[in-house]
Amino acid sequence: MKKCYETVWEIFNKCANNQMRDIFIDEIETDDTDAYVRAKIKDQDLIWEKSILEDGTIVYDIDATGTKERFSFTEI
Repeated sequence: MKKCYETVWEIFNKCANNQMRDIFIDEIETDDTDAYVRAKIKDQDLIWEKSILEDGTIVYDIDATGTKERFSFTEI
């Protein structure tokens, strides 16, 4: 059964003097957050660390071919 999540996708800027980042917020249904992340970041080598916070939020800290990204999934 698919769960509903609020997702936050952050793409961190590589420039040392620019602390801004791209942030995308969406509501999705999925039964596999790993597959969702792989589908969003295609054609790149991904290294990630997956954490589950005390409140149940699933967080992926990702190195996508040198670009730091983060996905957060909070069940709604």
